[in-house]
Amino acid sequence: MATIFTKIISGEIPCFKIAETDDFLAFLDINPLKEGHTLVIPKKEIDNIFDLEDDLLAEMHVFTKKIAKSIEKMFDCRKVGMAVVGLEVPHAHIHLIPIDEVEEMDFSQEKIPHSRMQFVMVMERIKEGLNS
Repeated sequence: MATIFTKIISGEIPCFKIAETDDFLAFLDINPLKEGHTLVIPKKEIDNIFDLEDDLLAEMHVFTKKIAKSIEKMFDCRKVGMAVVGLEVPHAHIHLIPIDEVEEMDFSQEKIPHSRMQFVMVMERIKEGLNS
């Protein structure tokens, strides 16, 4: 059965797309821990990130690095935290979260509500960082 991420990849479910290649997609998390919280996924539907072929996993990290550098440039943060939890959706994914403290990576904390307009503004900001 197709995951929600597979449905996002196919366009069946809309997303706030940051970047896309033939193999990967980056888009905003709709339940962000912080403004700029982004997900990076392989287009290949694989549950466990460590089941990706070595080449694909390496390429995913290079793609992820570009997105993280843009987030770091465009948001006031000490670093961009990266997390692979893998329990929420059975499709490999990486969370990128602008942080100042390690506690900001706590997935049990309350999520920050965003309006559609806020999501669009955050998406455009990260895209701008990719192009500058």
